[in-house]
Amino acid sequence: MAENAVGWLEDDDGGVVGGPLIEAGPQGRGLGAARALLFGMLFIQVGGGLQGVLLGVRTESEGFGLAVSGIVMASFFFGFLVGTRLAEHFLAAVGHIRVFAALASTASAVSILHLLWINPTAWALLRLVFGVCIAGVLVVVESWLNDMATNSTRGRLLSMYMVSSMGGLTLGQLLLNGADPEGFELFVISSVLISAALVPITLSATSAPPLTVPEPLSMRQLISLAPLGVLTALCAGISHGTLLGLGAVYAANEGLPTSRIALFLVSATAGAMAFQWPLGSLSDRVSRRAVIFVVAAAAASIAGIMPLVEPGSALSLVLMFCFGGATFPLYSLALAFAGDRVPTSQLNGASAALVRTAGVGSILGPVIGGVVMALTAPWTFFLVLVGAHAVVVAYTGWRIVAREGVPVDEQGEWAPWPMRASAMAVNLLRRPPRPFTRNGGSGPGKVA
Repeated sequence: MAENAVGWLEDDDGGVVGGPLIEAGPQGRGLGAARALLFGMLFIQVGGGLQGVLLGVRTESEGFGLAVSGIVMASFFFGFLVGTRLAEHFLAAVGHIRVFAALASTASAVSILHLLWINPTAWALLRLVFGVCIAGVLVVVESWLNDMATNSTRGRLLSMYMVSSMGGLTLGQLLLNGADPEGFELFVISSVLISAALVPITLSATSAPPLTVPEPLSMRQLISLAPLGVLTALCAGISHGTLLGLGAVYAANEGLPTSRIALFLVSATAGAMAFQWPLGSLSDRVSRRAVIFVVAAAAASIAGIMPLVEPGSALSLVLMFCFGGATFPLYSLALAFAGDRVPTSQLNGASAALVRTAGVGSILGPVIGGVVMALTAPWTFFLVLVGAHAVVVAYTGWRIVAREGVPVDEQGEWAPWPMRASAMAVNLLRRPPRPFTRNGGSGPGKVA
């Protein structure tokens, strides 16, 4: 096998393999090979982040109503949930780059079509299609990253992927200040950004890596092994879906100016990026259940204080920063927690099941939140967030008292996880094999 400046060459066919490699690292397919993918995905996330916050503002100004707005915004998460399976089918049929180009082009068109049909039904369908497209794009990116990764780079690639995902979402939310949300310019900008993602991908190597689908694990078996991990993933999904789907709707209903709406949402994602690694590292050194308990309690407490604070004030932005830093790491903690209790051979299947569980929660959150806000008042947006985390606090506290946990020295290694990722990304998780006992725990511990 020979190496050139583009990628790896196979002696038997003379073709470039392994996905879009812009340059080879010192040992072949290094971290530099992922630049095209991550750069393209950054454009996708910026465009998608802008579209999400823009539509949240517009649903309020167009008079859709809170309950209907919740359904419209939840449609994205439903499309995202089913989009992964559809993407796997398309990849097997026509290949990675064709799927990426088709879905990115469709997502770009969807952004513009919102301007042609301004009504709840059309926007819900467009959000569903957009969710399918984004899920498919991420499947393509993640499968390429999986093929590039080695045991020594897998963790760094996942970290870079998370930073690109969350950073892109944050930048997209900030772009709300770039033009009047009531005009057409922001829709065009979102479309252009998504189209721009095609450039670094389609100008790179054209061959595709093998499609690695995680081995399924039944939900019943996962619940029996790690019930707390499943519940935490579900509630984290409810929180994230509510915040990302209805955050702009709530802020607009409270009369916040565009600049404050953007800062309100950006504060939460900035907090996620600031607290993700410290909390994950802490969970490797102390009881993971204790960290989940404290973090969920902090998120519930902050959300409970928020209705008492002036919306859009400096204090509210600080609290949102802290809330984002507490709620968004919960899913990564749930994933690591389940990994401590599932046999190594079933880690990918368990992780994929948790991705789907969080996806269901992301659909439920905006729907429940929209209905609650419509029946009461916009500030009850925070009560949904309080409830989601209170359930985690109560159940975690009971499990700590009732069941012995896995010893700290037998816990696996935490890994960062993006707010929006498909089940394909679980292949980037790497944990060393460890003994597993029939009582459902790792080593001598018990199911927790």
